[in-house]
Amino acid sequence: MGDFYERIVDVEVTGEEAGPLAERMVDWMVGEGLITREMSGEGVYSLDVDEGYVPGPNWKQAVADASDPSWLPGPVAILVGRDYHVGGQGSDEAEYAVCPRCRARTVIINYPEEFEPDEEVWQPFRDGIATWKKTGEGNAPCAACGACVPVTEWQWDGNFAVGALAFDFWGWPPFSVGFYERFSRQLGHRTAEHMGKF
Repeated sequence: MGDFYERIVDVEVTGEEAGPLAERMVDWMVGEGLITREMSGEGVYSLDVDEGYVPGPNWKQAVADASDPSWLPGPVAILVGRDYHVGGQGSDEAEYAVCPRCRARTVIINYPEEFEPDEEVWQPFRDGIATWKKTGEGNAPCAACGACVPVTEWQWDGNFAVGALAFDFWGWPPFSVGFYERFSRQLGHRTAEHMGKF
């Protein structure tokens, strides 16, 4: 089960704030007994991060169902830095993006007819994300209203997120709704959640 993960992405924190916030979240999770300060690389497959924090004695407080005694969670890897995140396997692009100004939906991959992005539609988003990763600022134009919108403000499909801080919980049973809410409150920001398999 170690190749399954649940990810929480902070979609509002800046690149400069991400490191200090990650440290505060580690302190909070250790204080709650969700993780320990011990590190392990076993079962961690996060990009650019080889180790994570070993689960603590109270890890069951985060999950919806801990009744299976054979299901023991793996480490929690923390990804600090501006990047985009995808859930699942096989996709590296968003399916769609919703403009926060006019609420128009831009279809990037026309499922189920297509399984690849429309490159002409995706390119402005790809370029905006690449610029944001390098500089902290990047935009993509809305084809409907013409607004040039920061990539961090677009609302992406459920398997795509743009953010400077993410937490990969490797091999954990599904989280409870209450845990997502607690975690988001501790971050103080809006989050995106992914479940996937490496």
